[in-house]
Order: sequence, then C-alpha cells, then structure tokens
Amino acid sequence: MIANFGFGALLICFVVSLYGIGAAIYGVRRNALAWTESARAAMLLTWPLLTLAAVSLVYLLVAGHYEVQFVYNVTSSAMPLYLRMTALWGGQAGSLVFWSWLMSAFASAVMLRSWQRDREFQPWVIVVSLVTLAFFLGLVIFVENPFARFWQTANGMQVISMFQPAGGTLLLPPDGRGLNPLLRHPGMIIHPPMLYLGFVSFVIPFAFAIAALITGRSDDRWIRLTRRWTLVAWLFLSLGLVFGSRWAYDVLGWGGYWGWDPVEIAAFMPWLSGTAFLHSVMIQEKRGLFKRWNLVLIIITYSLVIFGTFLTRSGVLSSVHAFAQSSIGPLFFSFISITFLISMALLLRRWNDLRSEGHMTSLLSRESLFLVNNLLFMGILVVCMWGVLFPLISELFTGQKVTVGPPFYERATGPLFAGIIFLMGIAPLSAWGHSTIKTLGRAVWKPALAALLVLIGALAAGVRSVAALITVFLIALTACITLYEYGRGVAARMRRSGENPLTALWRLAGRNRRRYGGYIIHLGVTLMAVGIIGIEMFQSETQGALKPGETLELGRYAVTFRSLAQFDTPDGRNVARAVLDVSRDGRPLGQLYPRRDYYYDSQQPMTIPGVRSSVEDDLYVLLVDWQPISSEGATFKVYHNPMINWLWAGGLVFILGTFVAAWPSREELAVVRVPAKLAVSEP
Repeated sequence: MIANFGFGALLICFVVSLYGIGAAIYGVRRNALAWTESARAAMLLTWPLLTLAAVSLVYLLVAGHYEVQFVYNVTSSAMPLYLRMTALWGGQAGSLVFWSWLMSAFASAVMLRSWQRDREFQPWVIVVSLVTLAFFLGLVIFVENPFARFWQTANGMQVISMFQPAGGTLLLPPDGRGLNPLLRHPGMIIHPPMLYLGFVSFVIPFAFAIAALITGRSDDRWIRLTRRWTLVAWLFLSLGLVFGSRWAYDVLGWGGYWGWDPVEIAAFMPWLSGTAFLHSVMIQEKRGLFKRWNLVLIIITYSLVIFGTFLTRSGVLSSVHAFAQSSIGPLFFSFISITFLISMALLLRRWNDLRSEGHMTSLLSRESLFLVNNLLFMGILVVCMWGVLFPLISELFTGQKVTVGPPFYERATGPLFAGIIFLMGIAPLSAWGHSTIKTLGRAVWKPALAALLVLIGALAAGVRSVAALITVFLIALTACITLYEYGRGVAARMRRSGENPLTALWRLAGRNRRRYGGYIIHLGVTLMAVGIIGIEMFQSETQGALKPGETLELGRYAVTFRSLAQFDTPDGRNVARAVLDVSRDGRPLGQLYPRRDYYYDSQQPMTIPGVRSSVEDDLYVLLVDWQPISSEGATFKVYHNPMINWLWAGGLVFILGTFVAAWPSREELAVVRVPAKLAVSEP
C-alpha cells in the first residue's frame, strides 16, 4: 500500500512537471500570464508530491519492508535507525528520488520570490528547472523504480515489478543485505546531502542564464538575481568536498584524505568551474567584461553537475564511491549532450549582443589577474577531465582500460594550485582598470617581508625540499597580505570613528561582506594548504608484524602491541580490536584501538584506524592482519601525518567565510520581504 502510494506520488509529479513545461511555453508564446502562473503553481506542487514519495520510501526503509527491492539492497534489521533513514541516498534509486526532492525544493523556493521586475525570465526559469526535474523523475519511474517489489509468479519464477503479476504472490525476505560498510558512518548523514545540495543549487543560476539568452537580456541582471544562489551552491558543494575528505580519512584506511578517485574528481570539477564563475562575475558587475565567458562557465558548471551524477550512477568507471553498473548511463549521456548543445546554440545566437562594455587596459589590473585566476582553475579542470576520461578513451581505441593515478594529477595540478594561491594574495591589492608593478610593490613589500621570515623559520626547522619551501612562502605571502588588508581596514575605521578593534572589525566586514567574506575564505584556503603540504610532502609510514609486548617505531613515535580481542556485536558485526600503547620520545601518550569490522549481512569488512591527533600531527594506525589467537601476533601499518588537522581547521574557516560572503545585508532582506499575495497577483 505505501509502495503504491509513493509510486503514485512520483507519477503524478512527473505529469505535473510535463504540464508545467507545456504551460510555461504556451504562456510565453501567447503572452498569457494566467498560463505562466499555472506553470508556476505546477512547479510549487512538485515539492509536496515528491515529499510524499520520499517520506513513503523512508518509511519503507525504517519499517524493514524487505519485499521492496531497494529496501532489501540497502538496509537490514541490524542497522541503526539513522542509517536506515539515510539509506535513502545510499543506493541508486533512492538517491535519484532524493536528488529530485532537493531539486524541486530549490526550484519552488525560487518561484516564491517577486517576479514583477523580471517577468520575462519566469517562464523560462520554470521550463529549465522542470525539464531537469522531469528527466530525473523519468529515470526514477521508468528505469530505477525504488518501489519495485519481489514477486513469485504462478510458475515459480521470481520477478521484480511494481505491480503484481497475474497469479503472483509477494515474496517477503526475512532480512535485507544491508548498506555497504563504507557507508555505515556518521558522515553518511551529511556528506551526500551536501554534495546533492551543491549540485541541484547550480541548476538555478543556469536556469536564469538560459532565460537571459532566450529573452535577449545582455545586461548583468541574471547574475545579480542568482548571486546568492550561486554562493549557496558553492557553499554546499564545498561542504560536501570537505566532509567527504574527512570521511575518506576515517574509513578508507589508506592514511590520506583524497585519492584522486574518479567520483571524487567528478564532484570536484563543477566546484572548479563554479569557483571560476564566482570570481568572473565580479568583473562583469564592476567593469562590464566577460559576458560571454560567464555564460560559458555556468553552462559548463551545469553540464559538469549532470556529468558527475552520470559518472556516479552509470557504472562506467570503477570507484569505491560509485553505484553498480546501470542502464541509465546512455540516458544521462544523451541528456548531457542535448542540454549542452542547446545551451551553446543559444549562446552563439546571442554572441554579438554579448559584447563587453569595457576593455582591459593593464596586464596587472584586477580584472586581468582575475582572468588569469580563471584560466588556472580551468587548467586544473582540463587535467581532471582528461584523467577521468582517459580510461574510457584508452578502452575505446586499444580495448584495454588504462587508468592514471595520483602522481599524474599531483604533478600536473601542483604548479596551477601554486599559481592560484599566489594570485589570491596579489589580486586584491591590484586596482580596477589599471595597476603597475610599482603600485603593487608598495602594497606588497610589508607582507612579503613577513612571509620571508616564515620561510626562514621553515629552513630553520629543517625543511629542505625546494617545492615545499616555495609553497610555504606563497602560502605565508597570501595569509600575510590578507591579514594586512584586514589590519589596514580596521585601523582606518578606528581612526575615523574611534571604535575599538573588535567593533571596527565587525562593522568593517558587515559593510562589505562579499569582500571580507572572501578574505576569510582565502585565509581558510591557506590553512588547508598547510595541511595538504604536511601530508603530501612529509608523510611517513611503516609496517610490521608484532607479538604482544613488541614495539614498532616511526620517527619520534613508538607503538607497543598489548592485546587483540575478537567478538560479535548486537548490530551484526564481528570486530577484531587491537590495543596499542603510544609514546613519543619515550613519554606515554595513551592508547589507540585500531580495528577491523566484518559485517555479516553484506559479508564485507571495513578498517577503522586508531588515530592520535594534535595540532602538530596525527599518528594513524591500521590493523592490517592478525592471527586467530591474539598471542600469535598482528600486523599493523602506521602513518605519521604532519599538520593534517590544519586541513580540517582551514575547512571550517573556509565555510565561515562563505557564510559571511553570502549573508544578506539589511537592505537586501528588506527587498526580499515581499508579501506572498503580491508575488502571486502582480501584473
């Protein structure tokens, strides 16, 4: 009954979406506002309908209706409640329902704004949003139905179908197979939703961009309307990447945070183009430049969002993050191709109308440096795209799938990332329109001197790697410039208004949240870069088999194996748990408990490291192997990860800066507060 109800809500929502597309197009062609309003109402109706479908599926997951194929594949009675609920996005079909639900929520939220000034955009925003939503709903209904059930036909065959076959009976498995052990982690609560929120949010600025192209609006109105949406999308995608890195560090057991996995890269690529877009739109707003480029960037970002979803769900690439092989791959590829070609055709049609209103007159002006920044981001994106597609290309031409590993990405992108860090510090010091080496030199010499002192400190600490020293100097330079800019602004306010330093800092950021929020983001990036340098350039490791009482040393650390216990848990695991004493320079630091969990329902293991964390470093210990009798010993792998926690701290600062930049001012809030009745009835 619940399965039929949920499927019915999906089916009605699909029909409503198609109606909304038709009504919006008819309304704009006939200049009939009533039809556009009807399409708007259809858009608003999709969210409650999808909410009913999603709630129905969550109920089936929580209640353990294993006769439903999706429930059987991703849950079991041994799983805790929070995992049974979050299993909604733990499998192919459920994740598509969740994606659609979020998409309808964001699109419906856009429809609640006042459209009086931008009435010509409204029908086309509805069309683009609903076309995307209808595509995903079509996949859910016709290809990956999450409500399909197990049936036994009259002749004894087992089938999976939404509806009861003639003479068939419903099969009721006693238990499910359970979620993949890698997904049984608290990160499951937040990491996938953050990525999905980032993905679907980028549909909104894309919809406005296409509306601007269709209506012939060549000004920057569509950018101003979607600035907040773009920042929100970028924030969620950033959160997803940061939390995903932490999750990987906790459960994948290789001692790192980022493995250049194809699906990781698929989520990273729209972040790269979206970051370039966020920087580039400022130039259009300030100088009237890069109109065409900004449209190209948002089209690429939208296409990469769909492409990333395609890579995760098609099964064309091997990844610990990807779902199994699926028939939806060709449909995704067709949708990506069609939407990209239509978008580019619209752009080419309006090409001559999108001429820049100004010109770049200085190679060192802020707009020129922002352009170089954009090119560096896109260079990294090209490297990532080539690395992801190369296995497919090699298989197409040679019959063998040849993959590229982390060394390729690190060597190709390292100089580009270094250039971005350098520009993060220099670009804010340059002026709009015109800047010279002399003016930049006057602005940068004091922070550069402070960065030089940091470099000398790194040399004194024993750092001899040329690449590491260059990177340390660039990071220190950017951080010092950013802090220097804050200091100059605070000092100016204090002289002018007599405010104390904290008040001056608060009001300084409040008056220009976009600028100073960006500075906080830059500080977060520098902190993250310190953590990345620490683990990428100075990580060390060792491995050894120990008997109880024996010690394994790594640098200044020593771990002594005390005991190992193996036992079953109430949630369906067999746990092998070691106890290790940890000391540094002979001084005891406590104990670590690395373990290996084996899940009976899915018949898969998961390695949980024992981690001793400090501001300076992490000691990261894995239980690799052990003998059935603990007294015979166990094998451990030990990593020393210097400065890794600066990566997570920098991520928090990064997110704080994004909140500051995205938080609306009082004036903007006043504009948004339009009575709902006015938003509906305006002429």
